[in-house]
Amino acid sequence: MPNDTIASAEIETLLDAMTLDEQVSLLSGEDSWSLPAIERLNIGKLRVTDGPNGARGFGSVFGGVKSACFPAGIALGATWNVELVEEVGAALANQARAKGAHMLLAPTVNIHRSVTNGRNFECYSEDPILTAELATAYIRGLQANGIGATVKHFVGNESEIERATISSVIDERALREIYLIPFEWAVKAAGSWGIMTSYNRLDGTYTSEHPWLLGEVLHGDWAYDGVAMSDWFGSHSTAPTVNAGLDLEMPGPTRDRGAKLVEAVKAGAVSDATIRARARAVLTVMARTGALHDLEQREERTEDRPQDRELIRRAGAEACVLLKNEALLPLSGGVTVAVIGPNAKTAQIMGGGSAQLNPIHRVSPWDGLVAALGEPRLRYAPGCTNHRWEPLLTGRLRVDYFANTDCSGEPVYSETAAEALAFFTDAIAGGKVDPDRFSVRLTATYTPDASGAYRVGLAAAGYAKAYVDGVLVADAATGWRRGRTFFEEGCDEVVGIVEMEAGRAYEMVMEFATKDHVIHNIAAYRLGVGLPMDEEAIAEAAAQAAACDVAIVCVGRNGEWDTEGSDLDDIALPGRQDALVAAVARANPKTVVVLQTGGPVEMPWLDGVAAVLEAWYPGQEAGHAIADVLTGKAEPSGRLPQSFPARWADNPTHTDDPKVYPGEDGEVVYGEGLFIGYRHYDRAGIQPLFPFGFGLGYARFELSDLAVDAGRFESDGAVSVALDVTNTSERAGACVVQLYVAPDSPTVERPEKELKAFAKVALDPGQSKTVRLALDARAFAYFDGGARQWVVEPGRYAIRLGTDAATLPLSKTISRTTRIELKP
Repeated sequence: MPNDTIASAEIETLLDAMTLDEQVSLLSGEDSWSLPAIERLNIGKLRVTDGPNGARGFGSVFGGVKSACFPAGIALGATWNVELVEEVGAALANQARAKGAHMLLAPTVNIHRSVTNGRNFECYSEDPILTAELATAYIRGLQANGIGATVKHFVGNESEIERATISSVIDERALREIYLIPFEWAVKAAGSWGIMTSYNRLDGTYTSEHPWLLGEVLHGDWAYDGVAMSDWFGSHSTAPTVNAGLDLEMPGPTRDRGAKLVEAVKAGAVSDATIRARARAVLTVMARTGALHDLEQREERTEDRPQDRELIRRAGAEACVLLKNEALLPLSGGVTVAVIGPNAKTAQIMGGGSAQLNPIHRVSPWDGLVAALGEPRLRYAPGCTNHRWEPLLTGRLRVDYFANTDCSGEPVYSETAAEALAFFTDAIAGGKVDPDRFSVRLTATYTPDASGAYRVGLAAAGYAKAYVDGVLVADAATGWRRGRTFFEEGCDEVVGIVEMEAGRAYEMVMEFATKDHVIHNIAAYRLGVGLPMDEEAIAEAAAQAAACDVAIVCVGRNGEWDTEGSDLDDIALPGRQDALVAAVARANPKTVVVLQTGGPVEMPWLDGVAAVLEAWYPGQEAGHAIADVLTGKAEPSGRLPQSFPARWADNPTHTDDPKVYPGEDGEVVYGEGLFIGYRHYDRAGIQPLFPFGFGLGYARFELSDLAVDAGRFESDGAVSVALDVTNTSERAGACVVQLYVAPDSPTVERPEKELKAFAKVALDPGQSKTVRLALDARAFAYFDGGARQWVVEPGRYAIRLGTDAATLPLSKTISRTTRIELKP
């Protein structure tokens, strides 16, 4: 890490030498991903890139230079492995450097408040302590290798519904005890160099201009000295954002700063000292990341390292959570396997939105099982589909650009594309069209393999129409309405039906034109075409299952469902997947269900299958990681970072009050307060389908000999805990020890118990190890909003340990007689 003292002296010298215009220029982006250089003073460009499961670089959200794709946030959360997540952070630093970036826009640490948040896959957990521990490790891995972290989204972004304008109404106690904890740890424990504000309002005020959040909490209580930046197009004013504590408006070119900010200073609305403080924060992070004098122009490159492939595979396997196993897994040698389902031959490696990237490769479960077992032992049937939008039209597509909005005249630019998907932000058509006013005509030939009624699906952030042989089939222009595609800037998919004959070539044409932006300055389109599967597909899958020793059904969701910009409607498996699982299980009771989702799903077929493995979105080596667990090459040591309810209606935000979820009249009220996740199930007396922290394994463990040293509990609130963990099986494995604190008869409402420490312990067969866990006063405290302090009450506290939130066999009670008060 650079010497901050030396850098600080240089930064003050630079600030003295800079004009007001130059200082202001550092407070907004020059383009989508970088700040402007100040060549006169030898100040380079700070460049950032999206994460958190890779370093995408500076191309389109849907393309660009290929990058290594790591497991999604919820998968890393399921590992409960701090050291592993730090390894991932270090590897991502190398990936970011290969793209020429100085900062990674990661990690995402928002809390799993509901089970339908479209972005839960990107976040670690429903629990703030698990999230905070893993986020701290991720940040340390990044920053120890010179790449700045940008922890996000600060704060109250636990839903994607109207996220750019909705106000999250959260009382201070819930904020302090749940939602702010990961950010607090990121600042205090990890020293994060960056933090990104959320799109939403907090109690009526945009977080990007929230004086209490940015001023009192971030810079005051936590003494933050990094850069605070807006989410992309998430800054809405000039003086209010700067005065509140937002250092950087992104992306560029500026909308509310630049000349507007200079005028605000001259008018006295913003002080010179405030501008200097904001510029100092940016320069400080530039010094830490090596960007301060980095004037070199770098080409983005793909960094395909064997050690990254190995790490992704290992982390993906360790993320897998074995939810059920009736002595079927690991698979025994020589079995024949029917590999079934929409996710069997499609590698679902990541969620959607800004977390996605162009991966180096994709390994499907089929690919992984072929490598592990050999193709002659495998059979395949898709059974059904699970796509949200019609399958993307691909091939050799001609794309013509016009410098008008009606595709008239001659095109000013033409190119060939491999897919009918485009996401426009910066320079478009080689800079030959106005990014806010242009049109596109896409032309392709489509030859179906089978006859039938095909579905043509079209979605656009703009106006679009699709034609087949000159006939209008899908109209996403007439009556255009904003929906849930393209970060809420696009309409929902419009679908038209057209009869097609097998082997006949059809001309498909899509015409697209820009429209006024609603929130984000983007234009985009997506054109897909597909033939629905019928009952025969499920029957064929069941027949394949009956003909084999074991059936592995690969079902779940994908990045179309688990995506930024859109929440789920429920937690049922999309399409006919439940019917597929049930049919396969009836045909062969030795059925393994491999789930790939960004959160829980209802499992009406659970009693009829022999095993269930939750594999999440485990990165580019997905199929290898899944096969490693199924065959026993790797131990399934993942544990649930989110409670799985039996029914969608059981989850904490499913109420009769729409204000609580999904929100109403521009507000979403966190009416459940502290009671999310397992806290909710404890209070409501609802048994989840699988509790928080749950996971089976092939190895077995025993916890014993709990010892609690409370000698300092009375004086400073510190407690030391020790216990023995023994591997009682004949294979190596890992056990996650979880410690919960349960206050007895508190004077304020508190959860029945809360996770306060954990450890993942790897043991060989028969090996024992003493695990030691430390608790400080905050582990026993609640936040008193009136007094603005943390309070440890006199009274009794149970220290409960076990392997999940419902299995806590070890317990000791300690007590104290005096009150402790702690600053926030």
